[in-house]
Amino acid sequence: QVQLVESGGGLVQAGGSLRLSCAASGRTFSTYRMGWFRQALGKEREFVAAHSWSAGSTYYADSVKGRFTISRDNAKNTVYLQMNSLKPEDTAVYYCAAIIKTIAIDITRAGGYDSWGQGTQVTVSS
Repeated sequence: QVQLVESGGGLVQAGGSLRLSCAASGRTFSTYRMGWFRQALGKEREFVAAHSWSAGSTYYADSVKGRFTISRDNAKNTVYLQMNSLKPEDTAVYYCAAIIKTIAIDITRAGGYDSWGQGTQVTVSS
């Protein structure tokens, strides 16, 4: 099992920026597909962004495309989510997740992920 620890959440005004980090355990981090999901109060968990094996393989929810950027540093076993132009509707608990298995899978679906972090709160004030 992979352990994931998120950090970087907080309170920010609309239009501001935050960068979330997710540190992963394990010696084969470079083989994991990594994703970010979020869950607002009273709503279902939703896909935000994901990074597949290849450097150019990134995926974003339409609601964050052009504002959020997912990246990874395999040397540090860390995945990041840079969030710019934040809006009040981005307020949620943000979760980092990892796919460890190597089969083909839809990485925008939460059910495909093997490990989850504890979440970090992001609050955007208007």
